[in-house]
Amino acid sequence: MVQAAIAGRMELFAFTEHMPRYDEDRYPEEIEMGLDYETSQVSHKMYFEEAHRLREKHKSEIRIVVGFESEWIRDGSHGLINLSLQNHDVDFFVGSIHHVHTKPIDFDQAGYESARELAGGSDQQLFGDYFDAQLAMLQATRPPVVGHFDLIRLKSNDPNRSFEVWQEVWTRIVRNLQFIASYGGLLEINFASLRKGMSEPYPKDEIAKVSGTTLQDV
Repeated sequence: MVQAAIAGRMELFAFTEHMPRYDEDRYPEEIEMGLDYETSQVSHKMYFEEAHRLREKHKSEIRIVVGFESEWIRDGSHGLINLSLQNHDVDFFVGSIHHVHTKPIDFDQAGYESARELAGGSDQQLFGDYFDAQLAMLQATRPPVVGHFDLIRLKSNDPNRSFEVWQEVWTRIVRNLQFIASYGGLLEINFASLRKGMSEPYPKDEIAKVSGTTLQDV
């Protein structure tokens, strides 16, 4: 990856591997691989060591920054995030939400539907709970970068739907954007949504627009 970045004449390249999760939150293929919390922590340590080695080796060719993507699943996730921050040389980290009511909402349809049922049975209710969980993560960790802000739409009934049609959801979105702006955080622009069939990247254009207008008063 570093060699490709150098060949592409990039000046800055960032590593943001996902942090470890507790055993109860492993994905099916991780269980099949025998990957548990302890081995994940070992791999996490090796990841930082190799990233730092590459940063030093190629410092005359490219600037490399080393971080990780956090996983906020429940309140106890704060401790795991702090563990990574305390134990490793971290330049920055990405704050993201992949679970609601402890259920993965972007891994498969079954996980999303399970979370939706726990939220009350509708996409609208689940979207509201997602942005509430996101706010809890933002307030607890204040991530420098917020990843795939509106990931929740991926497995929903209409992934391209405007958020503005649901006022309670839209109010939560603006609230979260205001909080991110209040501490100087950034939103990641993530194009994975396009290869998954959606019409816009994360975040949607309507969110990008409000983050550049409404939030100027924050």
